Amino acid sequence: MSSAFPIFRMHNFRYLFIIFSCAVLCAIFVYHEWQKTVFLHETNAVLSWYSAPQVLAASGKRRVKTPEREAKGIYLTAYSAGSSKKLDQMIDLLNRTELNAVVIDIKDYSGKILYDSDVPLVNELQTEDNRLGDVGVLIQKLHDHDIYVIARQTVFQDPILAAKKPEWAIANKTGGLWRDNKGLAWVDPTKRAVWEYNMDIAKEAAMLGFDEINFDYVRFPTDGNLSLVAYENGEQSLHEVMRSFFAHIDETFKTVPVWTSIDVFGLVMEHENGLPVIGQRMGNATDYVDYISPMMYPSHYAAGHLGLANPAAAPGVVIENGMKKGAPIFLGTRAKVRPWIQAFHLGAVYDAEKIRAQIDAVERHTDAGWLLWNAANRYGTDGLKLE
Repeated sequence: MSSAFPIFRMHNFRYLFIIFSCAVLCAIFVYHEWQKTVFLHETNAVLSWYSAPQVLAASGKRRVKTPEREAKGIYLTAYSAGSSKKLDQMIDLLNRTELNAVVIDIKDYSGKILYDSDVPLVNELQTEDNRLGDVGVLIQKLHDHDIYVIARQTVFQDPILAAKKPEWAIANKTGGLWRDNKGLAWVDPTKRAVWEYNMDIAKEAAMLGFDEINFDYVRFPTDGNLSLVAYENGEQSLHEVMRSFFAHIDETFKTVPVWTSIDVFGLVMEHENGLPVIGQRMGNATDYVDYISPMMYPSHYAAGHLGLANPAAAPGVVIENGMKKGAPIFLGTRAKVRPWIQAFHLGAVYDAEKIRAQIDAVERHTDAGWLLWNAANRYGTDGLKLE
């Protein structure tokens, strides 16, 4: 008995060790499953919150929860936003002025996707050109300064996608791809596959932490030989096609935590029936997105508009007229009007007086704010209130 007792104790220890190990593994498994359940529950709760729409990112990292305040923003290319030096300069400008928002390209006029995307078709077609770097770090840096971050995404002017998927492109009646005056091919707004490609990119941008997705070039082409365009809209008018697309944006983002907006031509504000040739009509979008941004650059209005020899020289008059005519369209609708205004020299020198005249005209008619456009991203304090 005395010689067998140590062996018995050793076997007993092994049994206890095995039992203890199994208990630990079971506890780890149960904890893991519980954590997964909590994560899915919290994620679904966040996603279902959109209808409020008090929106938060599923990651919980978003600091700028809602643009209930006026969004007063500037436009930045992906190159500018991806440059630490340039970004720091812009953050400093925002900290010193009334500005509180930035609009950053994630898909530009070329059709390139400007961040590291995991959308399968983007990777398959190799349409990516990462100029933004680590988007999560970029957005968090802006949020740390209480800056509202908008992703700008061009949609139907997309020469890269048109080349990669010619069956999705606007066709030329004489054969091949139709091209505009700049030689750029467009994808066909009637193609649902084009819609889904863009929605997948936008949804990814939302989950990366952008507060809003701004869709640009949501229209049919305006220049080039339009008589050679072969659209596939059937009996649908171009207005009806675009209305269906706007409704699709609404449907897509009902369960995605982000705000949505579209850009339209400034003249759409002055025409209740819109611009039939490009399919833009304000009333066709006001119930499907959160913001509409007419591009109301005075330099883009023709000589003689409102009896002005040079509309660019009278920005306050031009903006006031457009806002006065267009603002009533938004009464009782979901969308708010938040115009793009001119911050570049064209037709006139856009000094502090001209920039402020536009801002004042906008703010008399909307509480949603305004966005400054300068393609070269050269901004200063001219016309802005200092804080």
